[in-house]
Amino acid sequence: MKKYNTTYRSFIVLRKGINFLLLLLLLGISWQCRQQKPLNTLTISKVDSLKEKIILQSAVLKIDSVKKIIETGDLITRTGNDFTSQSLKTLNQRNKTYSHCGIAVVKGDSVFIYHALGGEWNPNQKILKQSLLDFTDPVNNNSFGVFRFSLPDKLKQKWVASADDFYKREISFDMDFNLESNDKMYCAEYVYKCFLAADPTLNFNISHLNSFKFIGVDDLFLQENCRPIIEINYR
Repeated sequence: MKKYNTTYRSFIVLRKGINFLLLLLLLGISWQCRQQKPLNTLTISKVDSLKEKIILQSAVLKIDSVKKIIETGDLITRTGNDFTSQSLKTLNQRNKTYSHCGIAVVKGDSVFIYHALGGEWNPNQKILKQSLLDFTDPVNNNSFGVFRFSLPDKLKQKWVASADDFYKREISFDMDFNLESNDKMYCAEYVYKCFLAADPTLNFNISHLNSFKFIGVDDLFLQENCRPIIEINYR
Protein backbone atom coordinates (compact mmCIF):
# COMPACT_ATOMS: atom_id res chain seq x y z
CA MET A 1 0.00 0.00 0.00
CA LYS A 2 2.86 2.38 0.84
CA LYS A 3 4.46 1.80 -2.56
CA TYR A 4 1.12 2.37 -4.30
CA ASN A 5 0.61 5.64 -2.41
CA THR A 6 4.11 6.81 -3.31
CA THR A 7 3.57 5.95 -6.97
CA TYR A 8 0.19 7.66 -6.98
CA ARG A 9 1.58 10.81 -5.36
CA SER A 10 4.44 10.86 -7.88
CA PHE A 11 2.00 10.52 -10.74
CA ILE A 12 -0.10 13.37 -9.35
CA VAL A 13 3.02 15.56 -9.13
CA LEU A 14 3.92 14.77 -12.74
CA ARG A 15 0.38 15.38 -13.92
CA LYS A 16 0.31 18.74 -12.14
CA GLY A 17 3.65 19.59 -13.75
CA ILE A 18 2.36 18.64 -17.20
CA ASN A 19 -0.84 20.59 -16.64
CA PHE A 20 1.21 23.64 -15.61
CA LEU A 21 3.36 23.38 -18.74
CA LEU A 22 0.29 22.97 -20.92
CA LEU A 23 -1.25 26.04 -19.30
CA LEU A 24 1.86 28.05 -20.14
CA LEU A 25 1.72 26.80 -23.73
CA LEU A 26 -1.94 27.69 -24.04
CA LEU A 27 -1.34 31.16 -22.61
CA GLY A 28 1.48 31.66 -25.11
CA ILE A 29 -0.72 30.53 -28.00
CA SER A 30 -3.50 32.81 -26.79
CA TRP A 31 -1.12 35.79 -26.62
CA GLN A 32 0.19 35.13 -30.12
CA CYS A 33 -3.34 34.91 -31.48
CA ARG A 34 -4.20 38.29 -29.97
CA GLN A 35 -1.15 39.87 -31.62
CA GLN A 36 -2.05 38.64 -35.09
CA LYS A 37 -4.31 40.41 -37.52
CA PRO A 38 -7.42 38.59 -38.73
CA LEU A 39 -6.67 36.23 -41.58
CA ASN A 40 -8.73 35.40 -44.59
CA THR A 41 -10.27 31.93 -44.80
CA LEU A 42 -7.50 29.39 -45.25
CA THR A 43 -7.33 27.82 -48.68
CA ILE A 44 -4.92 25.16 -49.89
CA SER A 45 -3.76 26.03 -53.38
CA LYS A 46 -2.19 23.73 -55.92
CA VAL A 47 1.10 25.52 -55.26
CA ASP A 48 0.85 24.76 -51.51
CA SER A 49 0.05 21.14 -52.25
CA LEU A 50 3.00 20.87 -54.63
CA LYS A 51 5.35 22.42 -52.07
CA GLU A 52 4.25 19.93 -49.43
CA LYS A 53 4.70 17.05 -51.86
CA ILE A 54 8.23 18.22 -52.64
CA ILE A 55 9.02 18.50 -48.90
CA LEU A 56 7.78 14.97 -48.26
CA GLN A 57 9.67 13.54 -51.23
CA SER A 58 12.85 15.26 -50.05
CA ALA A 59 12.32 13.93 -46.52
CA VAL A 60 11.95 10.34 -47.76
CA LEU A 61 15.23 10.68 -49.70
CA LYS A 62 16.96 12.01 -46.56
CA ILE A 63 15.64 9.10 -44.49
CA ASP A 64 16.86 6.62 -47.11
CA SER A 65 20.34 8.18 -47.18
CA VAL A 66 20.61 8.18 -43.37
CA LYS A 67 19.57 4.52 -43.26
CA LYS A 68 22.93 3.65 -44.79
CA ILE A 69 24.92 5.07 -41.88
CA ILE A 70 22.84 3.72 -38.99
CA GLU A 71 24.38 0.95 -36.92
CA THR A 72 22.80 -1.59 -34.62
CA GLY A 73 22.46 -0.10 -31.14
CA ASP A 74 22.14 3.52 -32.31
CA LEU A 75 19.74 5.77 -30.45
CA ILE A 76 17.14 7.20 -32.84
CA THR A 77 15.18 10.27 -31.75
CA ARG A 78 12.34 12.17 -33.35
CA THR A 79 10.16 15.25 -32.89
CA GLY A 80 6.44 14.72 -33.50
CA ASN A 81 4.46 17.60 -34.97
CA ASP A 82 1.30 16.93 -32.93
CA PHE A 83 0.37 18.91 -29.82
CA THR A 84 1.12 16.04 -27.43
CA SER A 85 4.67 15.59 -28.75
CA GLN A 86 5.32 19.32 -28.71
CA SER A 87 4.15 19.44 -25.09
CA LEU A 88 6.04 16.34 -23.92
CA LYS A 89 9.39 17.53 -25.25
CA THR A 90 9.16 20.52 -22.92
CA LEU A 91 9.56 18.06 -20.02
CA ASN A 92 13.20 17.58 -21.07
CA GLN A 93 15.25 19.53 -18.54
CA ARG A 94 18.37 20.30 -20.61
CA ASN A 95 17.59 19.95 -24.31
CA LYS A 96 14.03 20.19 -25.61
CA THR A 97 14.66 19.18 -29.23
CA TYR A 98 13.20 15.67 -29.25
CA SER A 99 9.97 14.15 -27.96
CA HIS A 100 10.50 10.41 -28.57
CA CYS A 101 13.23 7.80 -28.99
CA GLY A 102 14.02 4.18 -29.79
CA ILE A 103 16.84 1.69 -30.43
CA ALA A 104 17.97 0.75 -33.95
CA VAL A 105 18.74 -2.72 -35.21
CA VAL A 106 20.14 -3.34 -38.70
CA LYS A 107 19.20 -6.51 -40.54
CA GLY A 108 20.56 -6.72 -44.07
CA ASP A 109 19.36 -3.66 -45.96
CA SER A 110 16.62 -2.93 -43.42
CA VAL A 111 16.67 -0.79 -40.29
CA PHE A 112 14.12 -1.35 -37.53
CA ILE A 113 13.43 0.72 -34.44
CA TYR A 114 12.29 -0.72 -31.12
CA HIS A 115 10.30 1.83 -29.12
CA ALA A 116 7.62 2.20 -26.47
CA LEU A 117 4.64 4.24 -27.62
CA GLY A 118 1.27 5.03 -26.09
CA GLY A 119 -1.83 6.95 -27.08
CA GLU A 120 -3.89 6.80 -30.25
CA TRP A 121 -0.87 5.92 -32.40
CA ASN A 122 -0.53 2.54 -30.68
CA PRO A 123 -3.93 1.27 -29.44
CA ASN A 124 -2.62 -1.92 -27.77
CA GLN A 125 0.11 0.10 -25.96
CA LYS A 126 2.75 -2.63 -26.45
CA ILE A 127 6.36 -2.08 -27.51
CA LEU A 128 6.71 -1.62 -31.26
CA LYS A 129 9.27 -2.72 -33.83
CA GLN A 130 8.92 -0.48 -36.87
CA SER A 131 10.87 0.32 -40.01
CA LEU A 132 12.99 3.47 -39.97
CA LEU A 133 10.61 5.12 -42.46
CA ASP A 134 7.58 4.41 -40.28
CA PHE A 135 9.37 5.66 -37.18
CA THR A 136 10.60 8.89 -38.79
CA ASP A 137 7.46 9.40 -40.92
CA PRO A 138 7.73 13.00 -42.28
CA VAL A 139 3.96 13.43 -42.33
CA ASN A 140 3.77 13.22 -38.52
CA ASN A 141 7.27 14.36 -37.54
CA ASN A 142 9.36 17.50 -37.99
CA SER A 143 12.81 16.02 -37.50
CA PHE A 144 14.86 13.06 -36.29
CA GLY A 145 18.36 12.35 -35.04
CA VAL A 146 20.85 9.51 -34.90
CA PHE A 147 23.11 9.20 -31.86
CA ARG A 148 25.80 6.63 -31.12
CA PHE A 149 27.34 5.36 -27.89
CA SER A 150 31.11 4.94 -27.88
CA LEU A 151 31.01 1.59 -26.17
CA PRO A 152 32.10 -1.96 -27.12
CA ASP A 153 30.02 -3.71 -29.77
CA LYS A 154 29.46 -6.57 -27.31
CA LEU A 155 27.54 -4.17 -25.05
CA LYS A 156 25.51 -2.84 -27.98
CA GLN A 157 24.49 -6.37 -28.89
CA LYS A 158 23.39 -6.92 -25.29
CA TRP A 159 21.13 -3.89 -25.14
CA VAL A 160 19.61 -4.72 -28.50
CA ALA A 161 18.96 -8.22 -27.16
CA SER A 162 17.29 -6.62 -24.14
CA ALA A 163 15.17 -4.44 -26.43
CA ASP A 164 14.07 -7.53 -28.33
CA ASP A 165 13.35 -9.40 -25.09
CA PHE A 166 11.08 -6.61 -23.77
CA TYR A 167 9.41 -6.51 -27.19
CA LYS A 168 8.71 -10.26 -27.17
CA ARG A 169 7.40 -10.02 -23.60
CA GLU A 170 4.89 -7.43 -24.90
CA ILE A 171 5.70 -4.84 -22.25
CA SER A 172 3.01 -2.14 -22.23
CA PHE A 173 3.41 1.62 -22.25
CA ASP A 174 3.62 3.19 -18.79
CA MET A 175 0.99 5.92 -18.56
CA ASP A 176 2.06 6.53 -14.93
CA PHE A 177 5.64 7.37 -16.00
CA ASN A 178 6.85 5.33 -13.03
CA LEU A 179 10.59 4.78 -13.33
CA GLU A 180 10.55 2.27 -10.46
CA SER A 181 8.28 -0.29 -12.12
CA ASN A 182 9.44 -2.76 -14.79
CA ASP A 183 6.16 -4.25 -15.98
CA LYS A 184 5.38 -1.08 -17.98
CA MET A 185 7.71 1.47 -19.60
CA TYR A 186 7.55 4.82 -21.36
CA CYS A 187 9.82 5.55 -24.33
CA ALA A 188 12.96 6.94 -22.65
CA GLU A 189 12.59 4.54 -19.73
CA TYR A 190 12.50 1.60 -22.14
CA VAL A 191 15.76 2.65 -23.82
CA TYR A 192 17.37 3.45 -20.47
CA LYS A 193 16.50 0.04 -19.00
CA CYS A 194 17.76 -1.75 -22.11
CA PHE A 195 21.11 -0.04 -21.59
CA LEU A 196 21.18 -0.90 -17.87
CA ALA A 197 20.34 -4.53 -18.63
CA ALA A 198 23.49 -4.63 -20.78
CA ASP A 199 25.70 -2.73 -18.30
CA PRO A 200 24.33 -1.68 -14.88
CA THR A 201 27.37 0.59 -14.39
CA LEU A 202 26.38 2.99 -17.19
CA ASN A 203 25.77 6.42 -15.73
CA PHE A 204 22.71 8.40 -16.83
CA ASN A 205 21.39 11.68 -15.49
CA ILE A 206 18.01 11.36 -13.75
CA SER A 207 15.72 14.34 -14.27
CA HIS A 208 13.39 15.70 -11.60
CA LEU A 209 10.14 17.63 -11.70
CA ASN A 210 9.59 18.68 -8.12
CA SER A 211 9.83 15.36 -6.24
CA PHE A 212 9.10 13.21 -9.29
CA LYS A 213 12.09 11.58 -11.01
CA PHE A 214 12.18 10.40 -14.60
CA ILE A 215 14.41 9.78 -17.61
CA GLY A 216 13.98 12.36 -20.36
CA VAL A 217 14.92 11.82 -23.99
CA ASP A 218 17.73 14.35 -23.48
CA ASP A 219 19.12 12.31 -20.57
CA LEU A 220 19.90 9.63 -23.15
CA PHE A 221 21.52 11.55 -26.00
CA LEU A 222 23.42 13.84 -23.61
CA GLN A 223 24.99 10.86 -21.83
CA GLU A 224 28.78 11.21 -21.64
CA ASN A 225 29.46 8.28 -24.00
CA CYS A 226 26.90 9.36 -26.60
CA ARG A 227 27.60 11.54 -29.63
CA PRO A 228 25.41 12.86 -32.47
CA ILE A 229 25.88 11.22 -35.88
CA ILE A 230 23.36 13.24 -37.86
CA GLU A 231 20.26 15.35 -37.21
CA ILE A 232 17.68 15.95 -39.94
CA ASN A 233 15.01 18.65 -40.16
CA TYR A 234 12.31 18.13 -42.77
CA ARG A 235 11.21 21.77 -43.01
